[in-house]
Amino acid sequence: MACGFRRAIACQLSRVLNLPPENLITSISAVPISQKEEVADFQLSVDSLLEEDNDHSRPDIQVQAKRLAEKLRCDTVVSAISTGQRTVNFKINRELLTKTVLQQVIEDGSKYGLKSELFSGLPRKKIVVEFSSPNVAKKFHVGHLRSTIIGNFIANLKEALGHQVIRINYLGDWGMQFGLLGTGFQLFGYEEKLQSNPLQHLFEVYVQVNKEAADDKSVVKSAQEFFQRLELGDVQALSLWQKFRDLSIEEYVRVYKRLGVYFDEYSGESFYREKSQEVLKLLESKGLLLKTIKGTAVVDLSGNGDPSSICTVMRSDGTSLYATTDKGQKKHFQQVFQMLKLMGYDWAERCQHVPFGVVQGMKTRRGDVTFLEDVLNEIQLRMLQNMASIKTTKELKNPQETAERVGLAALIIQDFKGLLLSDYKFSWDRVFQSHGDTGVFLQYTHARLHSLEETFGCGYLNDFNTACLQEPQSVSILQHLLRFDEVLYKSSQDLQPRHIVSYLLTLSHLAAVAHKTLQIKDSPPEVAGARLHLFKAVRSVLANGMKLLGITPVCRM
Repeated sequence: MACGFRRAIACQLSRVLNLPPENLITSISAVPISQKEEVADFQLSVDSLLEEDNDHSRPDIQVQAKRLAEKLRCDTVVSAISTGQRTVNFKINRELLTKTVLQQVIEDGSKYGLKSELFSGLPRKKIVVEFSSPNVAKKFHVGHLRSTIIGNFIANLKEALGHQVIRINYLGDWGMQFGLLGTGFQLFGYEEKLQSNPLQHLFEVYVQVNKEAADDKSVVKSAQEFFQRLELGDVQALSLWQKFRDLSIEEYVRVYKRLGVYFDEYSGESFYREKSQEVLKLLESKGLLLKTIKGTAVVDLSGNGDPSSICTVMRSDGTSLYATTDKGQKKHFQQVFQMLKLMGYDWAERCQHVPFGVVQGMKTRRGDVTFLEDVLNEIQLRMLQNMASIKTTKELKNPQETAERVGLAALIIQDFKGLLLSDYKFSWDRVFQSHGDTGVFLQYTHARLHSLEETFGCGYLNDFNTACLQEPQSVSILQHLLRFDEVLYKSSQDLQPRHIVSYLLTLSHLAAVAHKTLQIKDSPPEVAGARLHLFKAVRSVLANGMKLLGITPVCRM
């Protein structure tokens, strides 16, 4: 990709360097735009060519760059060749750049950037992405939001790259809390309340039974007995548990729909209640399972008794634990993957956990947030108020839906701007700014560009002359559009959405400047048509990137 320009440069370099073009592709990158000066379109990193050369007496890299540049020639694709700091730079024929980029964006549509030579030879795989994982019989806690939007992004990206993606929601639907909940419902539950507002009622029951258990040991004993009945497959206990699970999933599906998230399968800890016993037997047969004095079953991942590498897999009463039902965070997953390797499973090497930090300070006007729906409702309300106060807001068919989509974009962009592993402080004021690096700004840019197409599209889109897009603002946008495949490639390598976020924000800022200076109204038809094509390409790539992040672009706001 980069519209074939990268390959054309690689082919010329291969003749001079006597290397296959494929070996050079990743060493050639589109140059980030600069506000200070006009830059070349592509650059070759001379360092990357010499990475495998251990000859410490080799000539200075800058000298090598100049020697290489002297051997290269301009042609119908490359109009100028120069050297930079440890690079050889290439400027593309301006008219060819304009015509090819805009044509490629329109022809490839949602696949623009994904057909790149950077992804050529990428084997298509079946990829399982497990994310979100709320706890059954509890309202969707805001703490599960990050896992939900990160997992959705990864699944979207992998799917866009042509992989067969299976989205699994591994629910917290088993464990001692269901002993407490089962006992609590028998003591304090009401069937009519369960049907009318299931998760709220179960939440109230859970709080009440925990209070009782703190003062009454017989309640704790009853809870332990109920959970043991569950693990033994007691029909009555399982029937009540199944009812809690089904009602919970119905509620979650409704919340996920608001987030624009779906799952191919709802799995959970309960699915492994029998399989966990098989895993324990397998660990024992391989000599990996050890019994402690307290009667718990553990695996020594170090092989030499290092206490920090001991992983407990079964309680003393024989019931399963997190490690055998696969739930947890960074250290836990490292232990699980290591255990799988010790058990001889080669596919453990292909398992990857994507760790992330915590969000601090997410509160509504009513105080501390517990439930995700409180946040979604607050987002919608605040965005509606913001839109009502802005004079340029259009008449909308469904203002609530638009407000929610813009608000979600704001939430997602604030979350994805930095490294996923970083904690960050949530700020309502910052999230809803319409200018600056926010999701509101992305949505506003998309809506404004869509409005341009609606206003002028019929009259101008068929009339198009590439020579009319040589202004610095047009060239900067075209150069930036060239880089989209590299940004997608970066995110596909490290699974960090921040590369795409940064790219889209820069694209939106470029579009805002161009919108002020590159007038369509009252311009000659071929100039207006060329500019409209440019803005349409920007909107298309902006929409593609937003959808990968899990944002639904709005056309009016």
